[in-house]
Amino acid sequence: MQNKTRLMIIDDSAVFRTFLIRGIEKDPRFEIVGYAVNALDAKNKIPLLKPDVLTLDIEMPGMSGIDFLKEYLPQNPLPVILVSSLNIRVFDAMAAGAVDFVRKPDMESHIRKEAFLSMLISKLAIASNSRVRLPGSQPAPVTNRTAAAARTLISNKLSPAASGKLIAIGASTGGTEAILEVLRQFPANSPGVVITQHMPSGFTAMYAERLNRLCKMEVREAKNGDKVQQGLALLAPGGLQMRIVRMGAGYAVQCVRGDKVNGHAPSVDVLFDSVANLARDKAIGVLLTGMGADGAAGLLRMRKNGAYTIGQDKESCVVYGMPMEAYKIGAVCQQVSLSAIPQAVFAKLM
Repeated sequence: MQNKTRLMIIDDSAVFRTFLIRGIEKDPRFEIVGYAVNALDAKNKIPLLKPDVLTLDIEMPGMSGIDFLKEYLPQNPLPVILVSSLNIRVFDAMAAGAVDFVRKPDMESHIRKEAFLSMLISKLAIASNSRVRLPGSQPAPVTNRTAAAARTLISNKLSPAASGKLIAIGASTGGTEAILEVLRQFPANSPGVVITQHMPSGFTAMYAERLNRLCKMEVREAKNGDKVQQGLALLAPGGLQMRIVRMGAGYAVQCVRGDKVNGHAPSVDVLFDSVANLARDKAIGVLLTGMGADGAAGLLRMRKNGAYTIGQDKESCVVYGMPMEAYKIGAVCQQVSLSAIPQAVFAKLM
């Protein structure tokens, strides 16, 4: 019999802790070994309870969840799933090493509570098999080749190979920080970028704002009809499906409600399929860390239609799922570490 995953809950609300315990303990894969009411309590109990994975609230009395992650995780790299209200600080916590997050539900709605528990349990199962990547654990070096390619773009003299190019990026678990690590190395005048990161509605606008603050390119949550253009990265809105469509000699994005694909809205396959059909050999596809297979089939179609495709390698992934499936079916032209992806992209723009 497979050992159960040992779970510890960190939350200052007794009502919410009870709700979590009663909901999660029904799943035979998990054993709830205890709880903590704040960060100090957690630091005292973790060595005794020896959990495999943690749930963590951000806003707690005393030390916040973010400060707890910054102080505790470097010496004790445990997978952490944030369970918190809609809050821009979620992304600060992700940067501090959390694996993923789930938004706290409306406790008055039975349907939303059940959907929340289903999502949380799924993410806890993924986290229990994930690789914890701490800030600075894999710095992104700017190599001579990367710097030279960046200077070529910054000079505003894009090579003929770069003219009209489109870069499509897909990611899931671990992707918020992986996308940032890649995108922050792109110069301000990089070819247009379209991104699908599995994320619920309400969070993608905040995430795009964070990327925009930290990257040289302009980054924003996509709106239906936005033009794909040099210097702009468009992030698929949570809850919608995003694809590219023709706009004159270039492209725009279409963001509409639609059925989930591979269990996701937005879906990486939806975006990649549209890029394969329209941009063809003018596209570069990048598939980053994430659970499942979303994006693998789309990346294969991109490659078959002439696009250059890149997959993140196992060692640098939080979860080597989506890139692994893409690699297994022959969808990946080049598989490299996260820190080497910008260089691999720039090499095709020179």
